[in-house]
Amino acid sequence: MAIRSGLLREVIVMAFDTVRTNKMRSALTVLGVVIGVTSIVGMTAMIRGFDQSLRDSIGAIGPNTIFLQRFGVSSFSSGAELRDLLKRPNLTVSDARALETMAETIQFVDIELGAGGIGAPTQRRVFYRDRKSSPLVVFGTSENFAEGTRIPIAGGRFFNGTEVQYRKNVAVLGYGPYQLLFGESGTDPIGKTIRIGSDRFEVVGVFDKRPSVGGFNQGQDDFVTIPYTAYQRLFGLNPTEGARNTSILPIQIALLPREGTDVKVAMADVEHVMRIRHELRLDEPDDFDLMTQDSILKLWDQISQGTFLALMVISSIALMVGGIGVMAIMSISVTERTREIGVRKALGARRAEILFQFLMEAAFLTSLGGVIGIALGSAIGWLVHLATGFPISLPWWSFAIGLGFSASVGIFFGMWPAFKASRLDPIEALRYE
Repeated sequence: MAIRSGLLREVIVMAFDTVRTNKMRSALTVLGVVIGVTSIVGMTAMIRGFDQSLRDSIGAIGPNTIFLQRFGVSSFSSGAELRDLLKRPNLTVSDARALETMAETIQFVDIELGAGGIGAPTQRRVFYRDRKSSPLVVFGTSENFAEGTRIPIAGGRFFNGTEVQYRKNVAVLGYGPYQLLFGESGTDPIGKTIRIGSDRFEVVGVFDKRPSVGGFNQGQDDFVTIPYTAYQRLFGLNPTEGARNTSILPIQIALLPREGTDVKVAMADVEHVMRIRHELRLDEPDDFDLMTQDSILKLWDQISQGTFLALMVISSIALMVGGIGVMAIMSISVTERTREIGVRKALGARRAEILFQFLMEAAFLTSLGGVIGIALGSAIGWLVHLATGFPISLPWWSFAIGLGFSASVGIFFGMWPAFKASRLDPIEALRYE
């Protein structure tokens, strides 16, 4: 055991001396490995960071909230044709009312006009005294909007059922317009009168910040909510009767199951009611979409897994190029050190020891490249984070993968030169000049 540990120590020292003596050759040898590992660690850091921020953003909609849409991303992801989707009937306020009375597993039903589903959202400028915003998303909801979302109220309250019933001009501001119109002056917005387009509204509440995807400001807080009844009156949308046409009304219905009810059971209940309302036969597919937080996350998992696989393929190409470089350089090293190999064999070194020596040198070289790649990849991730605020994540397993790949490349591509060195005849090797 002592002899083997001494041999291992000697081989590592010799490998280090080889790297130190041939600095340029060693640098060129591990360049491909460095590039491959840098890309693995750097891209993993950014993909994982983006993944977590997206999950936090999706988590803001509530884990049990069910979204009923005319059609959405789930239809497109399943390969449905747009011309077929446009034949679907519009969702209506009557659908929401039917779900309230017929779906026993549903506790709250929220109607969202102007921002839900597929279609251009309604946008208007918001004014307060001499301040004005850029065009913001304005959408109408019921009083149950606050129940189905996890967006906290930073101040004031949400509008109530009476205000919805009597079409009151009340509004709840997103954090963006609140900061723009009131934040700089420190004015309390509650009870103040603003203009949305040319119509006056009283501010009754303000939403807090929502999580942003990737740490970027994507306008996720630039919105205003008003009662959907006031929205219908102001913007002339009256989706009360379903019609099979090709128009796209930006409407969706959000539903929250009763406490203790499984989401799948509630979805089946909603599907049953909607199929009855749309008079669908048993052999006809649904002409609406149901989505939950889990279904959105599953769709994202498919996308992120494909992205990660593409990253691994690209990185593997760089590692393979680096491995070919290792094989070429190690083959040259075997040729240059033929006499040294002959001396070692003449002194009693066995084939396995020679093989082990050259394999260790190759693995040491590529592992060194792996360590450099890990450091560079981590540095790139942190620089991007500091410069842009883009979230990053540096899991330990990305370092392990990078180091494991780099060492494996050295062993795999160093095998042939090491085997060649171990097979040299000692007499012929001693005669080599």
